Amino acid sequence: MLKKIISGGQTGADRAALDTAIKFNLSHGGWIPAGRKAEDGTVPEHYDLTAMESDSYPERTEKNVVESDGTLIVSHGMLTGGSLLTKKIASKRSKPWYHIDLMEMDEFEGAVTLHEFVDENEIEILNVAGTRASQDPFIYRSVKSIIETFIYMELMESSPEELRTDDIILLQRKSEFFCSTIEAAVKFLADTMHLRTRSIIANSNDNQIGSLYFSLADTIKVKLGLDEGNNELLESCRQVLGEGNGLNIKNLMDIEDAAMVILKELRHSLKKNHVLRLIK
Repeated sequence: MLKKIISGGQTGADRAALDTAIKFNLSHGGWIPAGRKAEDGTVPEHYDLTAMESDSYPERTEKNVVESDGTLIVSHGMLTGGSLLTKKIASKRSKPWYHIDLMEMDEFEGAVTLHEFVDENEIEILNVAGTRASQDPFIYRSVKSIIETFIYMELMESSPEELRTDDIILLQRKSEFFCSTIEAAVKFLADTMHLRTRSIIANSNDNQIGSLYFSLADTIKVKLGLDEGNNELLESCRQVLGEGNGLNIKNLMDIEDAAMVILKELRHSLKKNHVLRLIK
């Protein structure tokens, strides 16, 4: 099972992979050029990446290929530039690599074939590379969608010892309260959730956030009106996620990400303010 995602920290595909790992509390890392160099200036500090002594992109690329179990490369069309170099280095180093060309398959098929690639090659550390944002403004969301779907597939195959998402009692699928802040949203959800659901969330660990998310995200979006245009709450989530990150959160965050921000805040609140015991 995948344990870590690494990348070179560049805009576009690289950061989509890192952001998705962070979203699901999956370990992340990778090597970046000296000075944290990237096409938009510097790689934000909240990414747990290691700067090399050299500012060479090719050297960084080779380091990430070598220190991973396999490499995923994503593009819309044929590989060029750094993405093509990644493929050549992986081939030269006899490291497994897989190219998802989104001109030939959709994002869901990409996730399915990525799952097969990871499983067949027993990959625990996955290096993700692909097009820069300046060359493809759609690559970020495409890579994010592929990896999120892949993570869901991995969770579906989780062992019985892990969190059982069917134990969570879901709320009714209708909007009830347009909270304008995360604090209000967390209080509303905690007050309206069944005790068993609160207990499961409070007793979960970081690695189980994905299971919680795929069980509750849709309900959170509906309950709080995120999918009906609750822009005030969405902006509150953007502010929380963007604090100190130097991110252009307004362009990157969607309601799916907002649901995860709210879920993490809810989990933190329940762990901090409630002493709960899972009821058998």
